[in-house]
Amino acid sequence: MPDNGSKQNLDNQIAVARRNIADLMERATATTGSAAEEAIANRINHQQELLNQLLKQREAME
Repeated sequence: MPDNGSKQNLDNQIAVARRNIADLMERATATTGSAAEEAIANRINHQQELLNQLLKQREAME
């Protein structure tokens, strides 16, 4: 069974990924121009994939 430090570290990474997605979504609503919008969309997708992976790891610890 993983220790609480590992769980806390994973929880912190999950929180950061969620904040990053929220920040990027905010930027996306304020951004115009297809190149900028595409770049932000790519970053959001990357962060979402990371978040999904972290959540799976956290679930496996339960």
